[in-house]
Amino acid sequence: MNEDLFEDFLVKEKQRELEKLAMEEAERRTQTEEQRRSKEARAADEAVRAQAKAEIEIKNKKLQSMLSLARTCVDNLWYIEASTDTSGDTIRLYYNRNSRPLAHSTEIWMHGGYNNWSDGLSIVESFVKCNDRDGDWWYADVIPPEKALVLDWVFADGPAGNARNYDNNARQDFHAILPNNNVTEEGFWVQEEQNIYTRLLQERREKEETMKRKAERSANIKAEMKAKTMRRFLLSQKHIVYTEPLEIRAGTTVDVLYNPSNTVLNGKPEVWFRCSFNLWMHPSGALPPQKMVKSGDGPLLKATVNVPPDAYMMDFVFSEWEEDGIYDNRNGMDYHIPVSDSIETENYMRIIHIAVEMAPVAKVGGLGDVVTSLSRAVQDLGHTVEVILPKYDCLNQSSVKDLHLYQSFSWGGTEIKVWVGRVEDLTVYFLEPQNGMFGVGCVYGRNDDRRFGFFCHSALEFILQNEFSPHIIHCHDWSSAPVAWLYKEHYSQSRMASTRVVFTIHNLEFGAHYIGKAMTYCDKATTVSPTYSRDVAGHGAIAPHREKFYGILNGIDPDIWDPYTDNFIPVPYTCENVVEGKRAAKRALQQKFGLQQTDVPIVGIITRLTAQKGIHLIKHAIHRTLESNGQVVLLGSAPDHRIQGDFCRLADALHGVYHGRVKLVLTYDEPLSHLIYAGSDFIIVPSIFEPCGLTQLVAMRYGSIPIVRKTGGLYDTVFDVDNDKDRARSLGLEPNGFSFDGADSNGVDYALNRAIGAWFDARDWFHSLCKRVMEQDWSWNRPALDYIELYHAARKF
Repeated sequence: MNEDLFEDFLVKEKQRELEKLAMEEAERRTQTEEQRRSKEARAADEAVRAQAKAEIEIKNKKLQSMLSLARTCVDNLWYIEASTDTSGDTIRLYYNRNSRPLAHSTEIWMHGGYNNWSDGLSIVESFVKCNDRDGDWWYADVIPPEKALVLDWVFADGPAGNARNYDNNARQDFHAILPNNNVTEEGFWVQEEQNIYTRLLQERREKEETMKRKAERSANIKAEMKAKTMRRFLLSQKHIVYTEPLEIRAGTTVDVLYNPSNTVLNGKPEVWFRCSFNLWMHPSGALPPQKMVKSGDGPLLKATVNVPPDAYMMDFVFSEWEEDGIYDNRNGMDYHIPVSDSIETENYMRIIHIAVEMAPVAKVGGLGDVVTSLSRAVQDLGHTVEVILPKYDCLNQSSVKDLHLYQSFSWGGTEIKVWVGRVEDLTVYFLEPQNGMFGVGCVYGRNDDRRFGFFCHSALEFILQNEFSPHIIHCHDWSSAPVAWLYKEHYSQSRMASTRVVFTIHNLEFGAHYIGKAMTYCDKATTVSPTYSRDVAGHGAIAPHREKFYGILNGIDPDIWDPYTDNFIPVPYTCENVVEGKRAAKRALQQKFGLQQTDVPIVGIITRLTAQKGIHLIKHAIHRTLESNGQVVLLGSAPDHRIQGDFCRLADALHGVYHGRVKLVLTYDEPLSHLIYAGSDFIIVPSIFEPCGLTQLVAMRYGSIPIVRKTGGLYDTVFDVDNDKDRARSLGLEPNGFSFDGADSNGVDYALNRAIGAWFDARDWFHSLCKRVMEQDWSWNRPALDYIELYHAARKF
């Protein structure tokens, strides 16, 4: 066996070993999940039994109190005796109406129940005049239920629903101990507890079945949206390139049509097509360059490709010459189109995120949400995604499933314990150095440079020692930026040599030195929206590396922000019943804040009150909405006490002048934010700058129309209904809101006047717009596809 064959043998053996470990881990997870479900079922059953016992104790206590008050008769008012005219289960109740509230009634009725009204009103009988007794006596024959210990009743002048006058014993009701009752109290309570248990069990099962049906419908809605997003993703470059047929199948022939007029090859006399398959790793290598030919009279050029049966991805770029020249390679990302019906299975990637935040176990800001949501979305596309996180002593361990000690290793002069668990269905490794570095009670604020630098290096060492060999290591912001250069300096020549490093900038305000150094050493870098990436491209940390810097939008978590399953709103809704759902939410919102219950537009504002968010524009929007006969609800707080105080004074003034039309809630309350998103007609986001922005995306998820200033991610996600039709269409979208330029009141008025005017004057159109924005997908479905493209591009180097 020569050296190359031996190396191949070792690689295959290692692959088999990893596959075996993966199968064992999957089996262990399955067993753990089954044990968890069994444990949850037992716990739920025990909870139902405990609830039944608790209800019995309450009932017993009340009934014992009632038994102490119950009588067999009250002289000259009422008494009970066994009926002689009917079966032994019947009793006869006598009533003397003389000098009572019903003395002049023409009819006497009993409205009754039993055991302290345990089943409510369950016995209704009419009385007949008793002529063989002195006084004004009436009687009725009553059949008490078998389990009755005490009979409860009032007298009335008519049947239930028609009575006007009552004798209810001065609101104490009447209570009688039943004669000759064969039910033992002990036996009664045993049976009653079993009945309650059975009822609660049935209620629980019905609730679970309802939740299951709801979850299935929600999953179907999300699956349909995901499929639409994939199609939009395939068509997103149609103004540049597309295929006929659109869906490429392995073993068939396909035409690639290219419009160079929209690219760097515009005006070139020749265009050459360069193609391969399976992420440029097909065994046959790249196809020979093919000169493209005219297709029809327009600018389109065409190349014909035979797709091999083992292709699962078609990869291509365009160039001006056969040998070299200018390339259109989609800014270094290349063009990739999935191929269906392949006999070969796609080699999915292994991606490891190294981060200091992760929702919900260690969340401080948006970074934690992104790490979790992006990881889940990429994992849903078939890739293996893991996260390495410090094991803080303030970790929210209740959100970690199956947490257990994985191993220990020594590095950096200390022992590092490694724990593993599942967070939001992701495998997470928690590193716990025994030097107490992360036992300081917080995520940030304790010598962070040293702590996080140590964590980054130990995470890489953990990966190396366990021979994980990920395809991609993804690090985030300044806090895990050291991963980029530590990998290049210490691990790029190790068994991890094929690993590539991707770096994402979430917040450029902190750690510019670390960010600049990470930009130097990483293979690809991103920030949170295309427009923001262009806005910051001249920053000193980024400018020297613009060729590997991309903007990819963040998404929202569709499980957290879902009006169909949201427990914080009164009526669940989808795009199909958005009008009814939002109408109910608006009523609930108006009622909660004492706003007038009138049919007027509500403008919602959910924000941190900082200069970045356009405080002066927010104030103007409030006044302009009120002048336009609308209502305003603001939810937010200011970290600066001066700004907080200013808004407290503004709230006092507005609540006085515009009572019942405006409410400023100067705190943050996530459950309340759900109701505001659902109950508002518009959500305004007038930020001075906004790297991505999630508020406008959540608004659309709830059918609220965004009104935004054109900046950063707001510009990338909101397309003005009057001015952005072509821009939206080029991305496979439809206009979805109102936007404005500038940072003065005129800009706000331009957007707000059109929005409120449409609400008043074109209500049907407005409702169709609400439905439209709910149908758009602003989850992580599309960003995940973009990140996978980026990961593939990083691996080419």
